[in-house]
Formats: sequence, C-alpha cells, structure tokens
Amino acid sequence: MEGPFKYIREGNGKVTRVIRMGTRKSQLARIQTDSVAEKLKELYPDLQLEIVAMSTIGDKILDTALSKIGEKSLFTKELENALERNEFCLNCITENQRENPHDAVVLHPKNAGLTLDGLPEKSVIGTSSLRRAAQLKKRFPQLEFENIRGNLNTRLRKLDEKDDYAAIILAAAGLKRMGWETRISQVLGPEDCMYAVGQGALAIEVRARDRDILEMVSILHHPDTVLRCIAERAFLKQLEGGCSVPVAVYTEMKNSVLYLTGAVYSLDGSDCLKETMQTNIELDNKVPESAEENVHVGITANNISQTALDAAERLGVVLAKILLSKGAKDILTTARQLNDAR
Repeated sequence: MEGPFKYIREGNGKVTRVIRMGTRKSQLARIQTDSVAEKLKELYPDLQLEIVAMSTIGDKILDTALSKIGEKSLFTKELENALERNEFCLNCITENQRENPHDAVVLHPKNAGLTLDGLPEKSVIGTSSLRRAAQLKKRFPQLEFENIRGNLNTRLRKLDEKDDYAAIILAAAGLKRMGWETRISQVLGPEDCMYAVGQGALAIEVRARDRDILEMVSILHHPDTVLRCIAERAFLKQLEGGCSVPVAVYTEMKNSVLYLTGAVYSLDGSDCLKETMQTNIELDNKVPESAEENVHVGITANNISQTALDAAERLGVVLAKILLSKGAKDILTTARQLNDAR
C-alpha cells in the first residue's frame, strides 16, 4: 500500500515530494477537490499533488434513505479510515469561502416557471433529507414528500426522465459548482428551509500529527466561514444530532456580530423548537498556546483569533442547551424512533 507521500526524481535530478489527496469518486467531489488542489498549486507552485478517489458507504447504498442506513459519516468514513492508515495525507471532504449554503428547488421541465407555492396540490417533491422534508411539510402542507437517492447527476436524471416528481430539493452550492445554476428554479430562504450544518463550505481533513500539512492548508481559511461552521457544528454536537434527525441552522456575520439560528423538528414538522442567539466576535491577536486549544469541534483554525473561536463554539453550545431545556431531546428522540420504525 502506498503511503501518504511518494517521491519522484525529475530530469534535473531534483527529488520532489508528491502529496496524496483523497476524495470521493462522484463528479461533484472531484470538482471540489480539483478546486482545492488548484488553489494550493497557485499558492505553492512547486507542490506536487496526486488525487486518490474512493467510493464510500453512501455512494454504494443507493436504494435506502440516508437516515435509514444506520451509519454515521456515510460519505467520509472510508476516506477517514484510509487517512488514518496513512494511505494519503489530505482528505477533501465536502475551509475556504463558503458557497451559497441554502437549498434550491429544481423543477421538472413541465413545471418550468413555477415555485413550490404554485405547484398543484399533492405534487410530489423528492428529497433525501429529513431536515428538508420536515421544514417543507410544515411550510407547504399541500405538497407530498418522497425519498430520492443518488448523486446530483442521478437525481436530476430521475427528475427529468420520469413523472415521479414535480420537483426535487438540492443544495444550491452543489448545483453551482457543477455548473448547473440554470436548473435552479427557486432558492429557499431561512423562512422556508434552513440549511444543514456546514452546508456550502469546503473542508480539508488532515491528520493532527501532520503539522506541516496543517500549516500549508491553513492559508485557505476564510475567517467568517470558519467561525460560522464552528458555531453550527458546536450546536449539532451538543444536540447529539445527525442524519437521522431533523436539525437545521442559519448563520450570519454582520458588523463583527455572529448570529446563529438553530432548530429541531419532528419528522412531519408539526413540532418545532427554534431560537436565535448572537455573540460579539473580537478578532484580537491571541493565538492558541497548544495544538489541543487550536481545535474547535473538529476544526483546526490556525491564524484565527482564539477569542473569536471560543466565542463561536460557545454560541453553538449555549443555543443547543437552551433548546434542550425546552424539550428538544424529546422531539429528536421521537423523530429518531419513528424514523427507525419506518
């Protein structure tokens, strides 16, 4: 098995280290990974990268809803295991500047020009996400929602070639990165459907012990994106949420204030707890004193104020605790049990 690095001897006799970078095999994953590789090459012209593509559980099991598979890290587990086994040293999983994190409506061609509000009653909307279905059932009770699986290409083909769905719901970021913005019929704002934790952000996963690699990729950090994602991830972690429960967020950074709205839903959207909090973000010069202090809910944030990082994480934790005190655990437990029983 090849290790995370290999060495090539160039024609002039110079030996160059090649860094191996893992990713999923899907077209979108490759586009995202290639974009990260290009940015690194721009910043480090002598850098040699080799991309290693793998299939994951989520790629292989296409006939079951994600929330029913019963695994965590459906699209990253194999990559993370290979990373730990030293097969490569970078894993581009899904922080540079965040793309539009909102969800988008893609209509069947026969419904061109409409919005969800304008679709006939009982129209079927395809989504693989409990989070999207719960919010949209509450917002558009006249519509019906059914599971749809597959990568972006597959789901669009299922929409276009059959009459099973009037529309499907996809992440706007993925459609844009694939060059399919023209398929977006409607972007859903937070009043209709808040997004998933981390949606639209790109992350690079690195082994904690590879300090030189961490330092190399940290130059790609976009501070606002990092702070928003830390708040979102801290919220989800405190709730003990995941793919099997409907949890949604909305974050915004304005005038050095970070706003976080978080919500939990029952599967049909009828029960909902939703709150908004904010915190001031001070970008001072305080830096972490140790590698451990530099990690916030799994995100290593070199070159960003420790005070700001702590504030963002604390915001997510406190908001989750408020929802838990109001009964969020009961809503999520019931949602998990009902989903398992379906």
